[in-house]
Amino acid sequence: MREIVLDTETTGFDPTSGDRIVEIGAVELIRHVPTGNTYHQYINPERAMPKEAFEVHGLGDDFLKDKPLFKSIAQDFLDFIGDAKLVIHNAAFDMKFLNAELGWVNKTPIPWERAIDTLEIARRKFPGSPASLDALCRRYGIDNSARTLHGALLDSEILAEVYLEMIGGRQPDLVLGATPEKTASSTTVENRMIGARPNPLPPRLSEDEASAHGAFVEAMGEKALWKRFS
Repeated sequence: MREIVLDTETTGFDPTSGDRIVEIGAVELIRHVPTGNTYHQYINPERAMPKEAFEVHGLGDDFLKDKPLFKSIAQDFLDFIGDAKLVIHNAAFDMKFLNAELGWVNKTPIPWERAIDTLEIARRKFPGSPASLDALCRRYGIDNSARTLHGALLDSEILAEVYLEMIGGRQPDLVLGATPEKTASSTTVENRMIGARPNPLPPRLSEDEASAHGAFVEAMGEKALWKRFS
């Protein structure tokens, strides 16, 4: 099973009012294990960066002016995510931006049912408790000290750790099978006294190896531990 943990940074809150994506970061999981395969892209939003948004992620006009437009990276992004489920914190926000951007360049939108919203998972798991990414890092003891500003790739990497903890820790699919019910026959086998083999197994040491080991033990003196078992 392939999943993509994803985050975006934007110029604001609403694509219908002209806000755009300025950064996408994504981390690949296979069977709930990070593969090290990531996607990261800064994007020129073709508009000025509002002060409020700049204070969140630190991505300004000068930095973004030479970055590619979304239309030039759209297919690479779609190729990376493929048909995987998308693990997103507050999925409604990122999905509306991604599908708006895809629509503007005549690409097929991503079905909403592909999104796994970790914010919803956190609210169900810890009702009434803070459910921000920072709050979940504190709850699970995950180091987010590098998160002085929001960054799409860093946030995706942190979210991947949080997500794996929320669904049961790393490799949650690795569950030991339940102990089968005991039957009368199995109980009899378990309780049976196992004695010595009727025919001892043949030695696997050669004569030379046995002789060398005996000499080694003799050299250790009378108190050698080996002599208790010889």
